[in-house]
Amino acid sequence: MERGPAAARGRAFQPSALGVIRCGASVSCSPATRVMTHHPACQGYSLMELMFATGMAVTMTAAAVPQYLAAIDDFRAAGATRYISSRLQRARMEAVVRSTEVAMQFAESTGGYGYAVYRDGNRNGVLMRDIQDGIDRLIAPIEQLPEQFSGVEFGAIPGLPPVDAGGTPPGTDPVRLGAGSFASFSAAGTSSSGTVYIRSRRGAQYAVRIFGETGKTRMLKFDLGTRKWRPL
Repeated sequence: MERGPAAARGRAFQPSALGVIRCGASVSCSPATRVMTHHPACQGYSLMELMFATGMAVTMTAAAVPQYLAAIDDFRAAGATRYISSRLQRARMEAVVRSTEVAMQFAESTGGYGYAVYRDGNRNGVLMRDIQDGIDRLIAPIEQLPEQFSGVEFGAIPGLPPVDAGGTPPGTDPVRLGAGSFASFSAAGTSSSGTVYIRSRRGAQYAVRIFGETGKTRMLKFDLGTRKWRPL
């Protein structure tokens, strides 16, 4: 009778009456074998277990995707708010450096709101008629928010309260800067007052408030839960 390792290997796998492979204790089971058998010596997963795990993974991913998209949406809106605030402060510095009035104008068109920066060319302030006559010159190109921040634009969600208590709600006009929609800055660093409202595609709401006495800006975010404005 044959003895030794060869004989042991020969006895390791023997077909049963049902044709199911039995795993001996002295032989390691391959991954394929572990999946196909429920023998105690071969720990594996059944088809039902694999299907359940796959379904759970798909469900958890589907639940996480909307939250991820909302976070990206809010991140873009916050970035756009910081960008507009920095552009306003740059216009203020231009006015101080050039010792003349500089204004950032917001104008609505068929493609949404655009904004550009002009300098006073005849010492009477930046005016629409002087822009049209070429007296007040463009010093920064016309831009639109969606060009830098996809899905973000100047706007206000329905029923949005004003930034200042007792103020006028933005309604359908997200640029609250007075006649001509100018944010004007003097050589002394002061400015006109006002607020511009910024919203995202999914409803994240922000605003940039301009303080006339100092010419500085303040960024705010609207909390949909408390329905109150808070500093960004």
